Amino acid sequence: MRCVGLKVLKNRLSEYVKIAAAGETVLVTDRDRVVAELTAPASTRGAWVSDALLADAVRQGWVVPPAMPQAGAPPRVPVCSWADLQSDLDAAREDR
Repeated sequence: MRCVGLKVLKNRLSEYVKIAAAGETVLVTDRDRVVAELTAPASTRGAWVSDALLADAVRQGWVVPPAMPQAGAPPRVPVCSWADLQSDLDAAREDR
């Protein structure tokens, strides 16, 4: 475990992020008081930011996951038959 002040962290951020990504915890201090921790992400966390944002939205209740997830897109349901569409178009174009 390492401790680093805010000023040093600001100047050498990428170095400390690499240390945290390697599995070591970095304590961030401000005037000798611990204010944050840099750690590697949990093994259950996805690698992409969008995954984390979606998981947070589900936890906060903004998004409800599907009850039974499906593979692929949902089946397409036609709005009307081709014959009905053609007759509507012909009717709309009669005055031209």
